[in-house]
Amino acid sequence: MLVTGLVLTGVLVLAAVFAPLLAPYGYGQLRDADGAFGAQQPPSGDHLLGTTVGGYDVLSRVIYGSRTAVFVIVVAIVLSIVAGVLLGLVSGYLGGWLDRVLVVIADAVYAFPSLLLAIVAAIVISGGQSSLVGGVLAAAISITVVFIPQYFRVVRAETVRIKSEAFVESARVVGTGTWRIMTRHVLRNATRSLPLIVTLNASEAILTLAGLGFLGFGIQPTAAAEWGFDLNRSISDVTSGIWWTSIFPGAAIVLTVLGLTLVGESLNDLADPRLRSRRRAADVPPPADVAVTPGGGLAAGTEGGTP
Repeated sequence: MLVTGLVLTGVLVLAAVFAPLLAPYGYGQLRDADGAFGAQQPPSGDHLLGTTVGGYDVLSRVIYGSRTAVFVIVVAIVLSIVAGVLLGLVSGYLGGWLDRVLVVIADAVYAFPSLLLAIVAAIVISGGQSSLVGGVLAAAISITVVFIPQYFRVVRAETVRIKSEAFVESARVVGTGTWRIMTRHVLRNATRSLPLIVTLNASEAILTLAGLGFLGFGIQPTAAAEWGFDLNRSISDVTSGIWWTSIFPGAAIVLTVLGLTLVGESLNDLADPRLRSRRRAADVPPPADVAVTPGGGLAAGTEGGTP
């Protein structure tokens, strides 16, 4: 699972980094030296995956769409971690009325459906614009709003547990300041499970971004390439038997989410001490004087002719 997930995720990252070299055309290119590409052209030597209803090369838009996906994942997760970890640390350590207010707000935000909340946030942030900044960045920030309560709740719960530990009490006794205790002693211990959440949230960010683009809250094709937007434009093609405009952006979404999910689930398994103990027990060979019977039971061996 981990190897498969890393391979799929690595393909996404490499496609995003080397998109200008891998894509035969630009994501918004409609013609070359021979003239216009033409709309809904089937896969051929000039266009390996065909062209869209708007006349764009499908392969180029799929490759450049990986760059949009990686940008949104990085921006959304970085902003979510910064805001969620800081709020969770302050809320869990200081407690009091501030903790109660932040918990109520986080629970209220967490209760909303994630896609609906992202749509509302995208409308408020972008103001209905569909540019690179108004579309992609607004989508990333709107996804951030969805993720902040998750990091807040995890970090707050760990902070509440850790602040009663003996090493924190010792730091208070010797006169260490509150901010130094929070950042030096509590923070590093309260964020150990974040890598698992990050990988799972990355796949959720792809689905939310695709949902925003599919529902029309994405970007124009001349601003950037986005898989959900291309799926939205290919709805009418499916009923006409034109399959190539939808299957490749859809496959890109599925494989990307699958890769990120496999990485997250594998890291979760590796971090589980119960699974590690089972693996160690399975790797230990049976004693030399114990034989395994055909039925799966254990039988005592013989040593020196004595059973």
